[in-house]
Amino acid sequence: MITDPYNNPPSSSDDQLHTWLDYQKRSYRRARRKEVLRRGAWIGALLSLCAFVLGLTFPSGSLISAVFEDGQRPSPVNTITETSKPKPFSIEDLRGLLVQVKLTNAPFAQVYHVEAPGGRYTLETSIDRDLQRFVMDLLDRSMTQHSAAVVIRPDNGQILAMGSHENNGNGGRGENIGLRADFPAASLFKIVAAAAALEARGMNPETSLAFRGQKYTLYKSQLKEDKAKKGKRLNPGTKTTLREAFSDSINPVFGKIGIHYLGSELITEYADRFLFNHPIPFDFFVAPSRFIKPTDDYALAEVASGFNKRTLISPLHAGLITASIANGGTMMAPWLIKTVTNDAGDVLYEAVPSVLASPISKKTASKMMVLMEGTVVEGTARRAFQPLQRKRELRYVDLGAKTGTINGATDHCKYEWMTAYVLPSDGDGGLCITVMTAHGERIGVRAKDIARLIIDRHYCS
Repeated sequence: MITDPYNNPPSSSDDQLHTWLDYQKRSYRRARRKEVLRRGAWIGALLSLCAFVLGLTFPSGSLISAVFEDGQRPSPVNTITETSKPKPFSIEDLRGLLVQVKLTNAPFAQVYHVEAPGGRYTLETSIDRDLQRFVMDLLDRSMTQHSAAVVIRPDNGQILAMGSHENNGNGGRGENIGLRADFPAASLFKIVAAAAALEARGMNPETSLAFRGQKYTLYKSQLKEDKAKKGKRLNPGTKTTLREAFSDSINPVFGKIGIHYLGSELITEYADRFLFNHPIPFDFFVAPSRFIKPTDDYALAEVASGFNKRTLISPLHAGLITASIANGGTMMAPWLIKTVTNDAGDVLYEAVPSVLASPISKKTASKMMVLMEGTVVEGTARRAFQPLQRKRELRYVDLGAKTGTINGATDHCKYEWMTAYVLPSDGDGGLCITVMTAHGERIGVRAKDIARLIIDRHYCS
């Protein structure tokens, strides 16, 4: 007989059987729950231990993000802030954007709005709008086959005006030839030769020199060093100084300097210092100016005097050479684009003045300024610049220049150069103006007159 633990009254045999079966089922379920709880406790403990070990090994809590070369935990990054911050422009990005800015007329505007795949951008240039318009008007009315002008601040490389004109039946408009190195440097190369003579050979502006024959010819007979024959006095020819030879652009004097003082290696070194055969970094592409190393004495005399058509230069590069003289021997990198901003007003690019080269010392640059001032006072630019000498506004400025004239490779045109600097005593940075004109059968406005008018417009109007 089965005893009821709960002291229920006895029941029939069937009732007893069901009561026993229920009891057994309840006991089995209680045993299963205990077993599950026991195994769950072990599994939970094991998982907690694994999590603890992983937490010590990878503090970031992520196996992927925690793998770094230095094994250091990265500092927290605000993802929203970083992705929303615009990426600054490199010079390559800027040049890619400037492909859409046509150089016809340009750079004429102070501001450009450019649509590009990355958005809409505003480009602010360094151009002086009034000066740019004045320069373009002068070139358009110059009656030249083609012409170009560049105005630069020597102390920081800022382009204030740059334009060109071509008599091509298209209203004078086309590619800006101020960036092309297709033009014979002519006597502008005397700047390089004189700088080498002053710095490397110990000459000074008053060094005594002599020449035979005419000033603007270059015959082999003019390049010999005269030696006194026994019993006869030496006839040295026409005496002059380095300053006078530079200001009057006397070819045989510089031919003799090239042969007897400089030599092929030294003049090539100084051409390299002044960045011939080198790319010039700029917002737009500038063709490298060309210098060919002379291989014989007469070629050396031609190069030193600028009496050849193989040494080629761009108007921009010519302006930079003059600017390096006016800036104490330091050539600043040219720049035109001041800032680039997007529609949100973020500044993506900003021009920073930088040194491009230091071809000569400050002492040599000071001596070169004496030579270039002589060109204005008593040399080849004297007559053109006389009106400026009487201007009250230019009474206290340093004004220097170099001229150059040569026929083209096919003698179908005549090239004229004028490169000048104006340095006011108040230290406003000054200007360097370089003008190139090419004339056909009819001579148009001369380069030196265009340069004088630009100076007069900027300082006296």
